[in-house]
Amino acid sequence: MRLSDDQVRHIVNATHELAGHDAQVRLFGSRLNDSARGGDIDLLVECARPVARPVWLAAQITARLQRALGDRKIDVLVLDPATVLEPVHQVARAEGVVLRA
Repeated sequence: MRLSDDQVRHIVNATHELAGHDAQVRLFGSRLNDSARGGDIDLLVECARPVARPVWLAAQITARLQRALGDRKIDVLVLDPATVLEPVHQVARAEGVVLRA
């Protein structure tokens, strides 16, 4: 996984502050490949409770992380009980790694 402990801590803390402490965040995509270089940070935020405005929550998490981690490409998907599962959600769940601070 190509994230530092400090980056993981920022990601988990921002997710918990904005989505709640019961939210879980997974890293998926190219950052899981240790031999690759570059690439954006792909995150799946899973919320146990319904989220009124998931796109707004994703934007807030992205903005917070860009301030903390530098202006890099960060993609955040929010999944709550009302979200219709798309293939990208299934891949993120199957291949993603749960981040813990």
